[in-house]
Amino acid sequence: MDYLETCDYLYNQIPMFEKQGASGYKEGLANTLALDEHFGHPHQAYATVHVAGTNGKGSVSHTIASILQESGYRIGLYTSPHLVDFRERIRVNGKPISEDYVVDFVDKERSFFEPLHPSFFEVTTALALKYFRDMEVDIAIIEVGLGGRLDCTNIITPLVSVITNISFDHTQFLGDTLAKIAAEKAGIIKKGVPVVIGENHDETRPVFEAKAREMNAPIVFAEDQPEVVKAQPLPDGGMHYTTLHLGELDGDLGGIYQLKNFNTALFALKQLALQGYLYRGQKDNFELTTGLKNVANNTGLMGRWQVIQSAPKVVCDTGHNVGGWQYISKQLSLQHCRQMHIVFGMVSDKDVETVFGMLPKDAVYYFTQANNKRAISHKVLAANAVGYGLSGNSYPSVREAYNAALNVAEEDDFIFVGGSSYVVGDFLKTCI
Repeated sequence: MDYLETCDYLYNQIPMFEKQGASGYKEGLANTLALDEHFGHPHQAYATVHVAGTNGKGSVSHTIASILQESGYRIGLYTSPHLVDFRERIRVNGKPISEDYVVDFVDKERSFFEPLHPSFFEVTTALALKYFRDMEVDIAIIEVGLGGRLDCTNIITPLVSVITNISFDHTQFLGDTLAKIAAEKAGIIKKGVPVVIGENHDETRPVFEAKAREMNAPIVFAEDQPEVVKAQPLPDGGMHYTTLHLGELDGDLGGIYQLKNFNTALFALKQLALQGYLYRGQKDNFELTTGLKNVANNTGLMGRWQVIQSAPKVVCDTGHNVGGWQYISKQLSLQHCRQMHIVFGMVSDKDVETVFGMLPKDAVYYFTQANNKRAISHKVLAANAVGYGLSGNSYPSVREAYNAALNVAEEDDFIFVGGSSYVVGDFLKTCI
């Protein structure tokens, strides 16, 4: 098989949650442990940082990776989902895994893993952990796929565990209360390993505290004494931060939600510094300044309030659940434009009705669906949106929806593309 054939095999012959939903999700670590033993426990060859949470874990993972990379470390980065190309998921110092490595791995190892009937994510995680060993990384930043306790990344023992926040998502697997979801995420807390909690609620804090006590793990709540006290959007889509001890800093990742993400990343980095890693958090720290300014360039991150063009202004964002839209809706309200156009689609396991209630009523909508089996029909979205005072037309593809918006938008208009990671992925693949 060549690379495209190999990707097709991974996407379509192995159960994949991102495409199939519940039928592509496998609970438990049996397959992961079997794969880990088969490959000789590769994650034990390098240090790791483990990042879980409902929202923000991608931005936090990429930010930590960028700053450590600027500090001179060879950094592995494992995240999901990808937006354009499978290889985005597995990077070393920002460079995606090679096509040849992916092809060779599947060709040589499928005779072992096929009898296990693994999920897509189980195979991909084994691939990533092995690749990082082969590439001799110093530290790998490992993002949890779904939940934490039973996620197949949860075989690692990291230098620090990070839980960004808790909100309602994947409730069919993780539970229908914030406390139940927090308990699943808290499953990544390891014995004696410090844990940083980015955001907490009255319902989740006791869950984290109890698990940390059980595991004798030092726990830090980043919101208790925040380092980042203010964030201001920059014209180019980035953010300007005011901090307590680190001065004024600029970051290239956009979105007002980045204030909490950056604060969480800083606390994780402080924990690494306590263990002897280079970052010290000094005001004139070159690695911090350049790492924060170059997250996207250093790591390849896309889709976080990403400004595509300026006239009309076009922005895409991967926020895809109620927690994410609490920030996106607020940021949309801050836009100064003649007319707002929103290219919008979601997948079927999200709380669409609540998100509809957050969307601006004065925008023109272009309801669409990503090329994904979990996507809600564009016609269904458009029909249901009427009851929330949202008006517009529907389009069978993201490309058609975006082109329709672009064709009518004037230079001082604003176009937003989002609602789902898969909508943004289709947009970046077919429209940019």
